[in-house]
Amino acid sequence: MKKEQVVNCQFSVWYPIFRIHTIKSVILPLPQNVIDYLLDDGTLVVSGSDHNTQQTHTNNSNSDAEEDIQAPEFPEFTSKVLEAINALGGHVFPKLNWSAPRDANWIALNSSLQCHSLSDIFLLFKSSDFITHDLTQPFLQCTDQDSPDPVITYELVLRKWSELIPGGEFRCFVKENKLIAISQRDYTQFYQHILMQDGQICQAIQDFFSQHIQYNFLDEDFVFDIYRDSQGRVWLIDLNPFGEVTDSLLFSWEELTSGGEITQHQESPAFRYTKSEVTVQPSPCLSYRIPRDFVDLSTGEDAYKLIDFLKLRKSQQEESDEEDEDDMPQRHGSSET
Repeated sequence: MKKEQVVNCQFSVWYPIFRIHTIKSVILPLPQNVIDYLLDDGTLVVSGSDHNTQQTHTNNSNSDAEEDIQAPEFPEFTSKVLEAINALGGHVFPKLNWSAPRDANWIALNSSLQCHSLSDIFLLFKSSDFITHDLTQPFLQCTDQDSPDPVITYELVLRKWSELIPGGEFRCFVKENKLIAISQRDYTQFYQHILMQDGQICQAIQDFFSQHIQYNFLDEDFVFDIYRDSQGRVWLIDLNPFGEVTDSLLFSWEELTSGGEITQHQESPAFRYTKSEVTVQPSPCLSYRIPRDFVDLSTGEDAYKLIDFLKLRKSQQEESDEEDEDDMPQRHGSSET
């Protein structure tokens, strides 16, 4: 995977090419002060509405006084975002150049990525590791690390909200302009209709690829996501680099790149999906719902965190024992009076 391939998979690069085959969207340049705010590790403070700034209060650790923290204001950018949201029907799905904040849906109302305001978008973006990756290290896994990083103009992408059924989403892998593999996107669930219609689904995706995608993209190796609706129509959802930065789902990247059975498949692409309830798996995004330190502790990946945790527990236990000893005479005294 080259840096140029990552650049070509930016939304603003492929959207004009495939506009009629995908969901209506608006692309807004992201001001530098907004980027700085998204990367700020401080406490998240957003406006209660996109017109009036809401102040929040935090307790000062050294006194009982309350400190007002004012939400940052981006009036010009806010106005453009609201105008775009209204133009798209009042509800949007947000993303950056490459990623959507799918790992942060747990923090949103009803665990949905549906946004009605800039505040909704900020809440998701500042809670997402995927968004941080886009902003800080988009070329991390590229093989041409010795070459200079391309200059990136960061953009907020607002897509018209559409109720997509997870069982209709599929990820497709293209190598040398040949569709070699298709994977169920939400492989953590079993969908009866996929099992019953696997041949029809695979053929519909192949037809869509050959008619609208093949030879029209800037690279010959890439990954694209599609949605097949209840009427059998296929829509392009996203394009991704052909490399480990993209989740290979029910395949492994070794299978997809080794030149083995999958890449040399002649007649039709390999199609994998969850075939029974027995093979249902937990969502990989669940790990983003708890602090990373807790994950490291539970897996034993960071011994120093475990040692610090045990020391903390021991200290807390000793403090608790001392408090119990101090309270004993007082309890006896109060019971005697």
